[in-house]
Order: sequence, then C-alpha cells, then structure tokens
Amino acid sequence: MELETGLKAVGAGLAMIGALGPGIGIGLLVQGALQAIGRNPDASGTIQQNMILGIVFAEAVAIYALVVALIILFVL
Repeated sequence: MELETGLKAVGAGLAMIGALGPGIGIGLLVQGALQAIGRNPDASGTIQQNMILGIVFAEAVAIYALVVALIILFVL
C-alpha cells in the first residue's frame, strides 16, 4: 500500500513537468509583448489583447497537467 502511494506521488510529480513549458512560454510571451509596446506604444491595445489570448492558451496546458496529476493522486 505504501509503495502504491509513493508511486502515485512520483507519477503526479512527473505529470506536473507539463507545467514547465507554459511557464517559460508565458514569460517569453510577456517579454515580447513588452518589447513590442516599447517600440510602438500606439499599438499597445492590440498587442495586449493578443498577449492575453496567448497566455490563456498556454495556461490551459498547465491546467491540463494539473488535472492529470490530481486524477493520478485521487482516482487511480
């Protein structure tokens, strides 16, 4: 029983590796948006809209990884 619990924890931890990519991606996306706004402040509204949309899509991947980790811990 203890081995099973430990293996579930390891599996959930491995599933959360999927949150690394979106974290890095969001940082790069915001960096690019801030540079673009610095170069062309008049386009800040459009750039900000696209940045937020990109963040939402990237964050969805991290949420999927979290759901998989929770399923591993509590359902299996």
